[in-house]
Amino acid sequence: MTKKGCSHVAGIQTVRPSALGCEECLKSGSQWLHLRICRTCGHVACCDDSPNKHATAHFHATGHPVIEGYDPPEGWGWCYVDQVLFDLSRRKTPHNGPIPRYY
Repeated sequence: MTKKGCSHVAGIQTVRPSALGCEECLKSGSQWLHLRICRTCGHVACCDDSPNKHATAHFHATGHPVIEGYDPPEGWGWCYVDQVLFDLSRRKTPHNGPIPRYY
């Protein structure tokens, strides 16, 4: 994993998770597979393997470019704009409580 080619790595923020699961799925009663956290605002949303793909929807709605693999903690980041995967293993966002499991 590398930061090469990503113009947004310098803008990664230390964030507080917005929820103990995908915010939208928790509200609607939907299920998710894995979680992603926005490293601009802390919005927690589901991955693209989940039925609703809320993390990608959050990017399209806000333009916030970088997500982190949040649950399980995966130690990587992804930039939607530059389509680059990079290492966040030393900058992981800690969970703020137990994460519900839906898979």
